[in-house]
Amino acid sequence: MSALLKVEDLEIFYGSIEALKGVSLEVYEGEIVTVLGANGAGKSTLLRAISGLLPIRDGKISFDNEELNDTKPYKIVISGISHVPEGRRVFSTLSVEENLRLGAYIQRKKKMKIQESKERVYDLFPILKERKNQLSGTLSGGEQQMLAIGRALMSKPRIMLLDEPSLGLAPVLVKQIFKIIQEINEQGTAILLVEQNARKALSIADRGYVLETGNMTINGDAEVLRKDAKVQEAYLGGAALKKRK
Repeated sequence: MSALLKVEDLEIFYGSIEALKGVSLEVYEGEIVTVLGANGAGKSTLLRAISGLLPIRDGKISFDNEELNDTKPYKIVISGISHVPEGRRVFSTLSVEENLRLGAYIQRKKKMKIQESKERVYDLFPILKERKNQLSGTLSGGEQQMLAIGRALMSKPRIMLLDEPSLGLAPVLVKQIFKIIQEINEQGTAILLVEQNARKALSIADRGYVLETGNMTINGDAEVLRKDAKVQEAYLGGAALKKRK
């Protein structure tokens, strides 16, 4: 079985600075794959490259066996990839409903499909239905994150790229967001998750990769990574774990 999303030897530069140095990864249908790493490791750069927002110096990105290099971002969305950026990036002066409609832009002539997608979002996030006429800029941080995920779902993606969905959220909301990510995955959407909360990410992921200063250094099954000494020390509070034992 071939990978749904395949990144091969990807090199991305910001001017003369090499941000990604021959990065490779795969995501298969139905998987949750997480990418772990410290700030500045290149995680957001990876997602932006997949979404067509950054030029590729070298390497190859394929989705469903079709090469995406030099593909316009809107065509990448049409192909079945949606991206929830770090920091939510909702349209603050538009209502919740208007934000969702923008997410369905590629289906703008299919009113029934837009309605189906919207009902799916409201089923996942009942609070958004209650707030549908409210300006998104007045929502709480957790509600804005829900809206950003809901907006990405409106295009009916086959894979969703999630960039730091738990950033800045209270623990109770983090738990809720991760539960919803699992639900979305169970409904048939593959997930590529960039997340600094390594413990939570590995608890829901099938597989994981560790990105360090632009290089993929470790990859494997999520359970194997959770037990890896280097991963524990760097991302899971390894020293604290040893003390509790």
